Amino acid sequence: MENKFYDFTAEDIKGQKQSMEQYKGRVVLVVNTASKCGFTPQFEGLEKLHRKYKDQGLVILGFPCNQFGGQDPGSDGEIEEFCQINYGVSFPMFSKVDVNGDAAHPLFKYLKGKLKGGLFGSKIKWNFTKFLLDSNGRPVKRYSSLTKPEAIEKDIAKLLKKK
Repeated sequence: MENKFYDFTAEDIKGQKQSMEQYKGRVVLVVNTASKCGFTPQFEGLEKLHRKYKDQGLVILGFPCNQFGGQDPGSDGEIEEFCQINYGVSFPMFSKVDVNGDAAHPLFKYLKGKLKGGLFGSKIKWNFTKFLLDSNGRPVKRYSSLTKPEAIEKDIAKLLKKK
C-alpha cells in the first residue's frame, strides 16, 4: 500500500518524534529551510502566512537542510534560536534532514515523488523549496526557492476555503 502524508513521522527541533497525523484536516506547507542562504529572509514571509492563516487551518512545517552549499551548519538548537531571534518563527520546526540522495528523509522522498520539479525532475534544487498539501494530506503544488511566500498566499487561501 502506498504511503500517505499522515503515515510519516519526523523529529521536531527539540528531538521529539512527531506524527504528521496531528496535521489531519489542515492545509500544510512543507519547506526545506536554511539559516545562511540568500533565501533565508523568506522566513519572514512564511511567519506572516503562519500568523495570518493558522487559525483558519494552515500549518507550516520547516525542515532545516545543510545539503545546499552547507548553508545550515549549526546544531538544531542553534537553528531554532536563529529562527526565533531573527524572524520570530512560531511555526513547527523540525530536526535537520537531507532532502536529496539515499539518506533523504522519507517524507521528502514521498513529496518529490508526488510533485516533480521542473528541470531537475524530482530532485530538490535548493533551500526553500515548498510543497503545499490540501486538508486531506494530498500534495497539490510545488514551488521553487525563487517563489516568495506571499506569492503562495492565494493558493493557500483557496485550499482553506475548500476545507
